[in-house]
Amino acid sequence: MSRRKFIKRGFFGLIGVGVLGGLYSWQVEPFWLEFVKVKMPVKNLPKHLDGKLLMQISDIHVGDRFDYQYIIDSFQQAQKFEPDFVVYTGDYITYENDSQFSQLKEVLPFAVQGKLGTAGILGNHDYGVGYAQQEVADHVSSLLEDHGIKVLKNEQWLFNGLNIIGLDDYWALNFDPLKVMSEHDPAKPTIVLCHNPDVCDLDVWNDYQGWILSGHTHGGQCKPPFLPAPVIPVKNKRYTCGKIDLYDGRMLYINRALGNLWQIRFNVRPEITLFELKRYS
Repeated sequence: MSRRKFIKRGFFGLIGVGVLGGLYSWQVEPFWLEFVKVKMPVKNLPKHLDGKLLMQISDIHVGDRFDYQYIIDSFQQAQKFEPDFVVYTGDYITYENDSQFSQLKEVLPFAVQGKLGTAGILGNHDYGVGYAQQEVADHVSSLLEDHGIKVLKNEQWLFNGLNIIGLDDYWALNFDPLKVMSEHDPAKPTIVLCHNPDVCDLDVWNDYQGWILSGHTHGGQCKPPFLPAPVIPVKNKRYTCGKIDLYDGRMLYINRALGNLWQIRFNVRPEITLFELKRYS
């Protein structure tokens, strides 16, 4: 083979790989859901909750940027696990106009419910344009409550022996973690829902020691192999995805998101997390 033919074939081969990679990132991985299993030891967990299943769903982003039938299909898959608790950690819509409310109403009848409790918090996109539209957040909250999801806004709720604290979104209008963390009782078996993991670095935790479940980052959505994700919407670039020990008694878990802000993913599959609750003193 001549040098010219070799270069020509190599050039068209690279184009072919690029086209296939683009199609994969656009049409395959954004809809290739992974169920990730994690053990969750919780202090003071009562015996009757040992071994129970807590499911985390985050960042479904219902809107016009991808076919949200995928979210409905994913919910139907998730229901087969029959979780005991389900928590939603924000960004139910990608708000562009009020049509997102009717779209969310199509999806929520399929939302996964926990047998012992279902809770959620709001994310920045649930506050509309500029994350500053209270009326959008109120409408989203009302729809969630109508479909059995208890929305926690800087407050806590006891669900059949498991205490869940929910913080409102860091970037939006009503972020006030001290309102609830000042009342935290370390004797209660507690987990915290916090959409944006950057909150972990603020002095608001009142010596809380336990799990914090977050979303927001989507794991970067696109990540080169063996390299960090180039774009992550957090100040602390350590907060990408997965389990992160904060080395002070807190354990952070960042869900990679079920939905897509934009319909493109590479090396960062969408995720629903399955936590097995375990007792430990």
